[in-house]
Amino acid sequence: MKILPLVTLISLFSCSSPPPLKKVDSVNINKFMGRWYVIANIPTFIEEGAHNAVETYTWNEKENRIDVLFEFNQDSFEGKKKKLPQKAFIFDKQTNSEWRIQMFWPLKFPYYIIDLAEDYSYTVIGLPSRKYLWIMARTPSLDEKTYEEIVSRVKKLDYDITLIKKVPQKW
Repeated sequence: MKILPLVTLISLFSCSSPPPLKKVDSVNINKFMGRWYVIANIPTFIEEGAHNAVETYTWNEKENRIDVLFEFNQDSFEGKKKKLPQKAFIFDKQTNSEWRIQMFWPLKFPYYIIDLAEDYSYTVIGLPSRKYLWIMARTPSLDEKTYEEIVSRVKKLDYDITLIKKVPQKW
């Protein structure tokens, strides 16, 4: 009878975390830089109610990092404009697909590029915990077929797709 509690305990811990999150094999940083429209996300508390959300990446040669500017209108297209500057540091320099994002010093959070169109027209950013997710594109919208294919791939990565919310975009 002592073995049953041990087996139960082992099975609980072995099922408690998903497998490691796979990143894309390679990212050309120069091609990745620029403006990305947030099409959908599993939002952080800051992003709740965001409209016209855009993330802009700029390579900072002097600091050897990426300057990130997240901008959006709060709660409506006419809502207050919010700007959140951040810093990103390339963590996996072989693939450029794993970064550390710093919203405020000294904390840095993992940031994985988990999907990327061959032509860099869309990307998906995830966290190893799978708590947050961002689907972004170079244009304010994605065709529905492409969007559904992305969500299908995300589901296979153990994300809870019921938490994904489309971000209103009107330009």
